[in-house]
Parts: sequence; C-alpha cells; structure tokens
Amino acid sequence: MFKIQEIREIIKLVDASSIDEFVYEENGAKVKLKKKGNVTEVVVPKKEVVAPAPAPIAPVVEAAPTPVATPAASAPVEKAPVNENTDLHKITSPMVGTFYQAPNPDSPAYVKVGDKVGEETIVCIVEAMKLFNEIEAEVKGEIVEILVKDGQLVEYGQPLFLVKAE
Repeated sequence: MFKIQEIREIIKLVDASSIDEFVYEENGAKVKLKKKGNVTEVVVPKKEVVAPAPAPIAPVVEAAPTPVATPAASAPVEKAPVNENTDLHKITSPMVGTFYQAPNPDSPAYVKVGDKVGEETIVCIVEAMKLFNEIEAEVKGEIVEILVKDGQLVEYGQPLFLVKAE
C-alpha cells in the first residue's frame, strides 16, 4: 500500500519529467500516471485502497426503566443507508481533493444514477494540487446513488458512489 506522501512525490517527479506515462507496482499495489498535454492524470486502483470493515453494532438493552448511560447510547446516531443490500459497493476517493462529475463544465456527467458501469469506466474526477485524477468504478454494476455534489471537497477514503454489483 502506498502512502499519500509517496504518491505525491511520484506525481512531482513525473510532472517535472518528459515522460508521458508511468506505472509502478510494489507488493500488489499499483500507481499509474499519464500526462495529457500540461495535465497529469493519476490513477490509483481502488482495490489497493482498502478501508477497514465497520465493527458490528451490538444492540443496547436496558434492564431498568431508567436509562443506563453507555458509550453507545451517548454516541450520535448515524443515518442508516437507504438500502441495506450487501451487494452495494462503495467507490471511494483515493485522495483529498475536489470532486467533479464531468471532465469540464460544458460536458455531461461521466455517470448518473441508473447507469451501468464496468471495472474501467471513469465515474468522476478528483482534482488534487492542480492534477485531474480520473476515478474508475473498478466494479461491474449499476450506479445506485451519487453521495457527493459536483465541486464538493472530498477526503481520502470518502464514499463517492454506491454501485449495485453484478
């Protein structure tokens, strides 16, 4: 797994060089960089960015009519996903940046709810440090929900799309 600082250093080196495409693999992780004119595109496969699975939430049972203070009872309530379907795959942001649904303001969005996608289908762009990084679906299925708005800042690992995997 690459550290974000390592990826940034690779981006700087490739950007300053005259090469147009760069691929680097280490311990099963892969970084692929392509330059288009004066724009450098970074593709980091999502399969390599693995978020830890959430721990199951145990139900809180009260033995008496008076509330018992527990850490789970005092934590803020999270919204449950609209669909508890286990076939839903989250496409997450591989970096901190700005989310864009289209390659430019005059173009249509890469995908919309209901669209079918393949593993290499580009679903959005995340701009980081003036570099426009195309994000691929990396799963075959149907876009069920777009979780962020166009132009919104996103964090590393933040879910961007929900896909019903086939």
